[in-house]
Amino acid sequence: MKIQCVWEHNGNDTMLYAVNCPGAFTRGTSKDEALLKMDKEIKSYSSWISKFVPEVTAIEIIQESDCDLDVRDADTDVLFDSEKEALTPEEYQRLKALALKSAADFLALYDAVPDKNYSVAPARKTFYGQVPRTAEEMYQHTKNVNEYYFGEIGVDVSNEGTILQCRQRGFEELEKQEKFLANPVIEGSYGENWSLRKMLRRFIWHDRIHGKAMYKMAVKIWGDEIPDKFAVNELI
Repeated sequence: MKIQCVWEHNGNDTMLYAVNCPGAFTRGTSKDEALLKMDKEIKSYSSWISKFVPEVTAIEIIQESDCDLDVRDADTDVLFDSEKEALTPEEYQRLKALALKSAADFLALYDAVPDKNYSVAPARKTFYGQVPRTAEEMYQHTKNVNEYYFGEIGVDVSNEGTILQCRQRGFEELEKQEKFLANPVIEGSYGENWSLRKMLRRFIWHDRIHGKAMYKMAVKIWGDEIPDKFAVNELI
């Protein structure tokens, strides 16, 4: 399987996004470091969506975005060229299902953590403030991008309810709009361009970043109390 990637970077700091696996990504202090991680990420991602785990035969960089963001801390604003294309109803339903599965799996992981307000991680600050340290902080942070992400494409929703409930409600409101599958590119906050395709990818990507962090933290503290299924078959 050839993996097509978008390369976003700030100097040497790198984020690689797998275009043909929406939401899959690797990070590194260089492009080469991020490339070395891609095979493992694709296997993990494929296992998560319950598909045959492919052998990565090649990785092709099809788009580059040189930015001044804190890429090492997962600050990003890239819009893929492919994210400007209209969606078919079948594509939309497939990507929507992945975004909802991602929310459901993130919620299940959060529910599995024995003490949601305990952490041994040191305090650290990034571009958006303090890095979430506890399961509760990670969950609230991840859930509360719902209003922001949907708002960037003109959908007015709140963050009320669980991460799955508020995301479902966002899609319900989106689907009330005429011609939403046309996928127009919209200039949102901070001059960043958004589209429906980008929003769908960003939800999965954001869940995946913080799902990995939550799982690693929980296993470090509680070990075998965290079900093995979260290591590969869910988000990690």
